[in-house]
Amino acid sequence: MLIDTVEPSTPGPRRSAEPDPRLHDSLARAVRAAEQAPEAGIGYTVTGARDSLAALTQACAAPGPALARVLDGEIDGRPAVPVRLYDPTPGRELPVCLYLHGGGHMAGSIAVYDPVCRRLAQMADCRVVAVDYRLAPEHPYPCGLEDCARVLAALPAWLAARGCAAPGGITVAGDSGGGALTASLSMLAARRPELAIARQVLVYPSLDYTLAQPSVEENGNGYLLDAERIRWYFDHYFQGGEDRAAVSPLHMPAAGLPPTLLVTAGFCPLRDEGYAYAGRLRAAGVPCQHLNLPGMVHAFLNLERLVPDACEAVYRAMGAFMREG
Repeated sequence: MLIDTVEPSTPGPRRSAEPDPRLHDSLARAVRAAEQAPEAGIGYTVTGARDSLAALTQACAAPGPALARVLDGEIDGRPAVPVRLYDPTPGRELPVCLYLHGGGHMAGSIAVYDPVCRRLAQMADCRVVAVDYRLAPEHPYPCGLEDCARVLAALPAWLAARGCAAPGGITVAGDSGGGALTASLSMLAARRPELAIARQVLVYPSLDYTLAQPSVEENGNGYLLDAERIRWYFDHYFQGGEDRAAVSPLHMPAAGLPPTLLVTAGFCPLRDEGYAYAGRLRAAGVPCQHLNLPGMVHAFLNLERLVPDACEAVYRAMGAFMREG
């Protein structure tokens, strides 16, 4: 099955027998590149991480659709935070989604995620505001989170100045490291009234900075995102001796968090963090819809040319959730 709705009483298998066969060639290339890099004396580099995510997305994400209005701007402050509005139907009342891109807190940008945000705006029929938050290692934790909080606080007024309302409040969404920022932002919002989040969407999110969940090892090699690379990301993100458990959304109190749509992938090393987080939300009485794609790998939204039906299913689920959640 392409996508499963995970119910606590009947959870079902977390991954299929093998990844979706349409991903085979891409996974094989990624494994070969990982094996050849040490032999060539090449280790992980910041530039390499950023370039590889950009190249993967350019090669494997279908170009986003033309939209009626795409507007670049910024949220004032020191420093100002660049944002981009994707508006499929100006003048029409639509849900608003603040989107925080993935990239391990070190890579990704508005430009890299432009196809993803365009497709989300089209298929979910919503306005999307993407954020160019600061990245590690130049700007370690919590700089990126602070940028996202500043954008969220200013967003209603920023939208109103551009003729847009936010009916039903603002949904905050993110994938991978952007999912971590989304969940962390929801924690901040529980004690900061200027941060109003109506609901959150987490797509294969990073929720446990201790990397203690079983899927980190089960899926930690050969499925696009390796466990070693995740650890390298986190070592560059946390530079102040932070208690990584204390700042992990999975280990924070769940009571009072917004209704949540959670998407996991069967062959993602972060999969079990999502399952554990969904369990904590439900135990705290937080409404949580959990969708698992048992044949998918991490970052499949960046692979839309290969698995368009999986991407469409997630975007349409997000649109329905923003209207009904």
